[in-house]
Amino acid sequence: MKNRHLVCPLAIVSALALTGCGLLPGGGGTSRTVNVWLMRDSVSDDFLQRFTESYESEHDGVELQFTIQEWTGIGKKVTEAIAGSGGPDVIEVGNTQVAQYADTDKLFDLTLESVRDLGGQDWLPGLAAPGSIDGAQYGIPWYAANRIVIYNKDLFTQSGISRPPATRAQWLDDTEKLNHAGTQGIYLAGQDWYTLSGFIWDEGGELAVDKGGQWTGALDTPAALRGMDFYKDLQALGRGPRDADEQTPPQAEVFAKGDVAQIIATPSAIPVITKANPGLKDKLGFFPIPGKKAGQPCAVFTGGSDLIIPENAPERAAAIDVVKALAGEKWQSELARAMNYVPNKTSLASVVAGQDATATMAVGAARGRATPNSPQWADIEAENPIKPYMTAVLQGDDPRKAAEDASEQITEGLAE
Repeated sequence: MKNRHLVCPLAIVSALALTGCGLLPGGGGTSRTVNVWLMRDSVSDDFLQRFTESYESEHDGVELQFTIQEWTGIGKKVTEAIAGSGGPDVIEVGNTQVAQYADTDKLFDLTLESVRDLGGQDWLPGLAAPGSIDGAQYGIPWYAANRIVIYNKDLFTQSGISRPPATRAQWLDDTEKLNHAGTQGIYLAGQDWYTLSGFIWDEGGELAVDKGGQWTGALDTPAALRGMDFYKDLQALGRGPRDADEQTPPQAEVFAKGDVAQIIATPSAIPVITKANPGLKDKLGFFPIPGKKAGQPCAVFTGGSDLIIPENAPERAAAIDVVKALAGEKWQSELARAMNYVPNKTSLASVVAGQDATATMAVGAARGRATPNSPQWADIEAENPIKPYMTAVLQGDDPRKAAEDASEQITEGLAE
């Protein structure tokens, strides 16, 4: 999933740059080398060095080799690697990608380890669920990111709003107050379908449902239509384009102009905002996307990464130990602090308590969700009938008819 590494505000040097060959320092005379593929910008070189030195010092005879991969074209590369021989032992994949790789029957089943060693019952649902296929855990949650509300404190104060809203109804009221005198109450693009997904889930709806192995689009259910109705009300309280997504234009740059009260984004937007307008640095506030009830934030789409082990991993036993370490409490805490990620367990949320935006993400992540766990969902996203459906509704078309058309396209796409 392309959005899953949006949280990191740091400039990162890849592990490859440390040696020119993909190797990090390790002890001499090792008898086993565990080859780990990580994605660009997922970790800092400092984290990798510290993890490598610690792990190798505690595991005599094991050397770690990290290879940094690019997101562009990674699907084909991973599919080929897990189908061949002598490939990587551990692979980082987007949480919503696990299903397509598991569909090849080439992943190692980590269910036992998840229950016995990793405390899988406490994992974030938005990371754990996509890694579980037909009751087997193939993806081990590594880290998460999700959307929050980033707001301009000055504009809230000027409108007489002293604290963030606690419910969606209050959020609409506050946003309407903010939407005056040249200020946009919120900048929300018309095709921000990840945000819409959260509203649909919050209403009890789904994007698609699995009925005995047959996936069916579900945008036309009453619950999903209520989610779209709320999105329409919220989107109208600003001047976001109805026929474009949040990257066209980049919403962080729009917010940086100083006349937008709120955007819905991951914290990766923060450095973009402050670079474009340094004067906003101390004026930014954050709150979880409000839910229908006070004290319960809205469901949110969770992006992030899982770790998988191919069936053909040359050093599978050692690879399992590496995954246990990376997904365990010590290095989860280290990773979250270093990279401003949400750790993989709700019980570890306190490790980011001092990082305002990340701590806000962690609150929302407890109610995180992922896209439908179908191997074909990536194809749906490529064509994405949800976006034109949203535009149609925002431009006045009949919501039910537009939803039925989009649901039919989703059903057809998931059946292929």
